[in-house]
Amino acid sequence: MNGLHFMKKTSRGNTWEILNIKSLLHECMNLKNHSLSLAVKDIKTSKAFYEKLGFETVEGTGPIQNNWIIMKRGQSHIGLFQDMFKENIITFNPTDARSIYHSLKKQGVDFLMKSESIHDKSGSCHFCIADPDGNQILFDQHNE
Repeated sequence: MNGLHFMKKTSRGNTWEILNIKSLLHECMNLKNHSLSLAVKDIKTSKAFYEKLGFETVEGTGPIQNNWIIMKRGQSHIGLFQDMFKENIITFNPTDARSIYHSLKKQGVDFLMKSESIHDKSGSCHFCIADPDGNQILFDQHNE
């Protein structure tokens, strides 16, 4: 199989159906616009480590006193988050997270969480799903 796939139980609940959402992702967002959100134990130590790898803090993120920052090196972005979540997450920043949300919902994909604003007509919103291996994927729309 090619592309990104999710599995869901059929309406009978005893078999699994494979969902291919590759075309949905290509239609609704730029796949290059993503980052890794890393759950770190000590944000200052992690920041210093990634600076050694050539990453720089993205202006306007954080501040580090709020236990999160976004860092960039070339086209690569990582988010460092202390005490915000337990596991690393891949984060996509689509231009229309609501369309992705509604399409995935129609396909029966389970959501780990969603913002109340996902039901608004505009503005920032986010939701999180997991792939079949439990890897979390966050769709985070900052603004329109």
